Amino acid sequence: MANEEKSFQKGSINWYPGHMAKTKRLVKEQLDLIDMVYEVIDARMPYSSKIKDIDDIIKNKPRILIMTKYDSCDKKETDKWIKYYEDKNYNVLPLDLETKPNLKPLFDLTDELMENINQKREQKGLLKRRTRVLIMGIPNVGKSTLINRLVGKKVVSVGNKPGVTKQLSWIRINDKLELLDTPGVLWPKLDNEKVALNLASLTAIKEEILPLFNVCEYILNTLYKYYPEKLVERYKITELDDDIVETLDKIGKIRGCLIKGGQVDYDKVINVIINDIKNGYFKNITFDRIEDMKE
Repeated sequence: MANEEKSFQKGSINWYPGHMAKTKRLVKEQLDLIDMVYEVIDARMPYSSKIKDIDDIIKNKPRILIMTKYDSCDKKETDKWIKYYEDKNYNVLPLDLETKPNLKPLFDLTDELMENINQKREQKGLLKRRTRVLIMGIPNVGKSTLINRLVGKKVVSVGNKPGVTKQLSWIRINDKLELLDTPGVLWPKLDNEKVALNLASLTAIKEEILPLFNVCEYILNTLYKYYPEKLVERYKITELDDDIVETLDKIGKIRGCLIKGGQVDYDKVINVIINDIKNGYFKNITFDRIEDMKE
């Protein structure tokens, strides 16, 4: 992203939960069993939600880049990212897993890639085998929903918060395909402020990682910059005040976030705004922008 080299003024966010380091180690240990990778990213933040060091983990395995939550993104902006990744020779598939889960393109592309793999196996005198796919992504990007759709029933837990999947596990999809499911992983240092705020705003990292006030302010500023009509629809706000607290006052009064004496409960207002994003009240939004990419 533009200005990516500029770290947070007061230091980057250094955090790396132990299970994430363990997941990467275990994936590397299983890599010889893997034929290809489903790399899952969020269509609302196609850059911020991409695991930065995934190539070091999966090496040169064939990959399908799956954009989940396509039903919730700004397709005009996200389609620019699809072209961006296709120009880098990625196999990209946007999926709407909520209302129109058409998975045939994914099965077809998987079969196509596996055919190439099996041809190489035959040349080595090896038999064809069931496709073994590693599925990876950051927390809360929709891996579990995708798996449940592939199986046709709920086999893994789903939640709108990070950290639902806890361990690696093999899941049989059908006679031709099985998946190695993994917990969501990130990278050790969040040194890009915009990326970190996108991850926090769209619930890929736990809310307490960043100050909630900063996350809320970022959400309002981003919506006002790109989707001002949504602030009008949801909060009756036509513009942001120079002092964001004044805007929170207005939203708090409209949404009834008050304490005794009619004063605005700022904690409640902030939670309302963050939860409105988390619970999908803002549709057709994409926070990553191609123009922010560093050429």
